[in-house]
Amino acid sequence: RRINVNGALSQGVYAKDVILNIIRRLGVAGGKGFAYEYGGAVVEKMSMEERMTICNMSIEGGALVGYVNPDATTFEFLKGREFVPKGEGFDRAVAYWRSVTSDPDARYDDVVNMDGAKVEPTVTWGINPGQAVGISEKLPLPEEFSDPEGAKKAYEHMGWRPGSAILGTPINVAFVGSCTNSRLSDLRAAAKIAKGKKVHPGIRALVVPGSAGVKALAEKEGLHKIFIEAGFEWRAAGCSMCLAMNPDKLQGREICASSSNRNFVGRQGSPGGRTILMSPAMVAAAAVNGKIVDVREYA
Repeated sequence: RRINVNGALSQGVYAKDVILNIIRRLGVAGGKGFAYEYGGAVVEKMSMEERMTICNMSIEGGALVGYVNPDATTFEFLKGREFVPKGEGFDRAVAYWRSVTSDPDARYDDVVNMDGAKVEPTVTWGINPGQAVGISEKLPLPEEFSDPEGAKKAYEHMGWRPGSAILGTPINVAFVGSCTNSRLSDLRAAAKIAKGKKVHPGIRALVVPGSAGVKALAEKEGLHKIFIEAGFEWRAAGCSMCLAMNPDKLQGREICASSSNRNFVGRQGSPGGRTILMSPAMVAAAAVNGKIVDVREYA
């Protein structure tokens, strides 16, 4: 399946918003039996880290694999890295990588087109990544879903009412991390929002880099100081609250604004806990406001 995200994204809209919209449209089981090939002007303009966010969540959409055809952005990203061939070996590798890209006249079992300009900051409201809405939207009616019973179960767990707004929902915990959104560009985006502000009183806020290498680079740029001064916990690399690692767990009915990839019941450690997926910038904005806000007001 070829998924084209055409046009351009608006300010304050990120790769996480794109993939949440894709899963929302196609469903958490929509990718069964498919490989997802992402393309279009929006994806072509993305950095490798942004592309990684989209591909990372292909499995949440049920796909066997998600990929972006290798291009100049790919080659530039790889050049000079530790385990990448050097010199003529790199040139041969690039030639091979170019050879495996899809031909311009390739035929697909299915083609999906999306307008990037229509994507807004997006958050989940339910108990799977496909149950999502744009930040300006009202929560949908169960009968609007292909699985109305699943939507009803989500509302029962989350405690929301169909037709209400997700904007302004209070949170208890803010988590920037996970393999989906803990790369350097993610931390930069969150730090840009947090800089000069303070975590809202009563909010537990964590930033967990995706690797020791990312942590070192972030600290070299001074990002850790921005987070610490704002009241976030700056942690060592790891999975942390994405899957309730060690003490990083929700308690009772706590609500977590999370940049992770899964919002299943109990995923973050408490059977009654509630996870709302969003971009790292949205998480940072929620942390300093104590509630879900539209990050475009801060971008």
